[in-house]
Amino acid sequence: MKTDAELQQDVMNELKWEPTVKAAEIGVGVKDGVVTLSGYVDTYGEKWAAQRAAARVFGVKAVAEELKVRLPDTFQRSDEDIAQAAANTLQWNVWLTHMIDRIEVVVENGWITLSGEVDWWYQKDAAGDTVRNLIGVRGLSNNIAIAPIKPIPAKAQDVKDKIESAFRRNALLDSRRITVETRGGKVILRGSVRSWAEIDQVERAAWAAPGVSEVENNVVVSP
Repeated sequence: MKTDAELQQDVMNELKWEPTVKAAEIGVGVKDGVVTLSGYVDTYGEKWAAQRAAARVFGVKAVAEELKVRLPDTFQRSDEDIAQAAANTLQWNVWLTHMIDRIEVVVENGWITLSGEVDWWYQKDAAGDTVRNLIGVRGLSNNIAIAPIKPIPAKAQDVKDKIESAFRRNALLDSRRITVETRGGKVILRGSVRSWAEIDQVERAAWAAPGVSEVENNVVVSP
């Protein structure tokens, strides 16, 4: 088990290793395995990258992200410009081609809010990734809902079996430490993993099952 001081140093080193982040401008605090990032960054994309970098460090139990986006003058854009750029880039994303009319974009003070419905979680994720790194963006709320065209199979056990099989195939996960419960289109995950980054892997695997409309992730970090 790492001490907080050791974990702090590892996170700082990982931020330095991440080429999209200016590590010198980010403060790192650690208490009981929980990492707090503070300071200012030039873009929302950098803020996101810093959070992801900290989360993938072994031993991190959670990340409290308190970074603020302070856009340089050259990155300033009007809400109208950002909204138009977001709409254009979403139209060019191959995963969203057939459902662009189901996604709504609203921009206020540089903050993008996505809403609407898509068939799969990966499409929601793709929409967020598409607009996150646009110039002028200060933040993102991805409120897109998952509304599968095909309902979840009648036998919830089938869905459970498929998710558990996906866990076993994933080299980053120990499937024996995770339990899966299904209630209609909702999947409930419980158990423990060795790192915060694995929690994301668990949830992604669950969302990949056909018909899943909601995932409740109760998995915790326990190295």
